Amino acid sequence: MSERKIRILVAKPGLDGHDRGAKVVARAFRDAGFEVIYTGLHQTPEMIAAAAVQEDVDAVGLSIMSGAHNTLFPAVKEALAQRGADDVALFGGGIIPDEDAKSLCDKGVKMIFTPGTSLQSIVQWVRDNVQARA
Repeated sequence: MSERKIRILVAKPGLDGHDRGAKVVARAFRDAGFEVIYTGLHQTPEMIAAAAVQEDVDAVGLSIMSGAHNTLFPAVKEALAQRGADDVALFGGGIIPDEDAKSLCDKGVKMIFTPGTSLQSIVQWVRDNVQARA
């Protein structure tokens, strides 16, 4: 019996309409052998958490280019917790200053990737840090 693939939900929360990066990362995850669910643009934290639970994902990756990262990451983390999914790894990337990235990680976000991070580095981080849930 083969081991279950890591399932990752890639989401674009809020009003941010820049989704090219999210689609490129989602494709890199797929090409690396992960199962990927892309929710599309303009998702609320509640919609993201509901999809994560429904799809039984191991991780949620957020792409935020709007500057609302200090609001949206904690809101998604809280929405996941409210649904009993606090074991789902939350990570993401976008235009996020280093001091904000550190603060978000202190609040339970597993990793923040900034522009210029290679796709190979992101894929390897997932391999090293996300486990397929039972």
